[in-house]
Amino acid sequence: MGYGGLTVDILRRGLDFSVQPTGFSGARRAPQTRSRKALPFLAFAASMCFVLVTIIDPTAAFAITADDSDRVTIAPVEDGEIQTVMVADGAAPVVARDGFSVVKIVVPPPVVVAKVARPSSGGAPAAGTPNPGSAQAIAHEMVLARGWGESEYSCLVSLWKKESSWNVYANNKSSGAYGIPQALPGSKMASAGADWATNPATQITWGLGYISGRYGTPCGAWGTSQAKGWY
Repeated sequence: MGYGGLTVDILRRGLDFSVQPTGFSGARRAPQTRSRKALPFLAFAASMCFVLVTIIDPTAAFAITADDSDRVTIAPVEDGEIQTVMVADGAAPVVARDGFSVVKIVVPPPVVVAKVARPSSGGAPAAGTPNPGSAQAIAHEMVLARGWGESEYSCLVSLWKKESSWNVYANNKSSGAYGIPQALPGSKMASAGADWATNPATQITWGLGYISGRYGTPCGAWGTSQAKGWY
């Protein structure tokens, strides 16, 4: 506006004020150097910010209110709760979890497998006491007479039981083996006696001689029979 021959222009750009002299004709002159009157005000405002930050507790609680004239008031709240949760009447917290079931694991008892006595290369199941007068009784006397023990007799019983079932007349039609020891051919037993075809004692005598010369003992022959299927 014009006053006393001067026109004062107030530019609303933050706090930027400038005074420009004009002539009576209203012609604007070139702008002069900016006024520094706003600098003291800026310095004062910055100082007050530092003071407020130092004085006010940043962790304190404040209440913000506004009146009808839209004026906002910020005031600290003494011993006030910073956070409040309102729960409606009748509301109750409910806590639930997923259901589960317990399964009892029953461990079955261990299975006990009965061991069956199986002959090995060094022995056979015990033969026991033979019936008097039987072919096995004759063989038992001959085995002990040779100095072999009961274990060798047991091996002999198992060996010839497998070969002929202790049958004096056992005849293998496919191979021609004959008698209790299954001599091949059966006529070999004639070296022990002319009655080799019918007498168990003659067959056993020949058979024990064959075993002794080839395998050493009845258990040696039994081991070979178990490994190869024959002796």
